[in-house]
Order: sequence, then structure tokens, then C-alpha cells
Amino acid sequence: MAKPKTKNLKDSARLAAQKRLAENRLARHQYEIMETLETGIELLGTEVKSIRAGKANLKDGFCLIRKGELQLHNVHISPHTHASGYFNHDPLRVRKLLAHRREIDKLKVQLDKKGLTLIPLSLQLKGSWIKLTIGLGKGRKLYDKRQYEKQKQANREVKTALERYK
Repeated sequence: MAKPKTKNLKDSARLAAQKRLAENRLARHQYEIMETLETGIELLGTEVKSIRAGKANLKDGFCLIRKGELQLHNVHISPHTHASGYFNHDPLRVRKLLAHRREIDKLKVQLDKKGLTLIPLSLQLKGSWIKLTIGLGKGRKLYDKRQYEKQKQANREVKTALERYK
């Protein structure tokens, strides 16, 4: 019997350790993302269990800087099914994001510019930690969205033509 390759086992373990738990797909359509930042998130035990079960929704979420802290607003994390109502969490509570002071200050300076906002992009598992990727984005107008879709379609057609040619 052949030995399994250890390299493949390590790769699969590494990929499992970096599992994407929730994603805000609409954000990249609605906003032009200029910069991203991976932050920690302060969670309760029942929130962690719900997120690991895939019960998080980032669709309407946004981030603010209040009193020098990054805060996550309007992200729905469903209550855990196996916890009582007393020990469960509020689904839409404001959550604190964990980032270095200089990163927060840099974002604050950029947010003071007109039309920029912080949007949660994805929740992922990194080792045993749950990380949130936030993006600094500028809202797209309707004509920008149409132009972006046309460009994406043209790139797809060029790619398929090149594959056919090879």
C-alpha cells in the first residue's frame, strides 16, 4: 500500500485553517475597493459558534470610527440554536474591530475625504481566529457599474479567445 503524500495533507490542513465563512459579494459591485485591511473582531461565544455554522450576513454592514475605535454596524449574526435566550447574543449588536492604532489613524484620514466608506468584505477563519476583511471603498454610480460590467465581459471574451487559439 502506498504512503499518502504529506505535502497534500499539509496543503489541505492549511486551506481548512483559512476557510471563508461569509462574503459580501454585492460590495465589490456597489463600491470601488481602493484598499483592504484584515482585522480581528471581538465576539461572544455564541457568535463564534453561529459564524462557524455559516449564519452570518455581511450584506448591509458598514464600519465607523468612533472614539478612536473601529466599530462594525448592522452585520447580522443569527442567534445560536442550542443556547437559551438568556445566554444568546443580540443579532445586530455593534461589534468592536481589532486593529493597530496607526492603521485606524490612517483609515480615519482617508475617510475624511469625500465619498469614502468602510465596508466589510469577508469573514474568514485563520487558524483558530475569526478575521474580518474590510475595504475602503468609493460608491459607484450606475454608469460606472455598467462600464465595469462591459469591461469584465470584454476581458472574459479575450480570455476565451486566447484559450481557443492555443
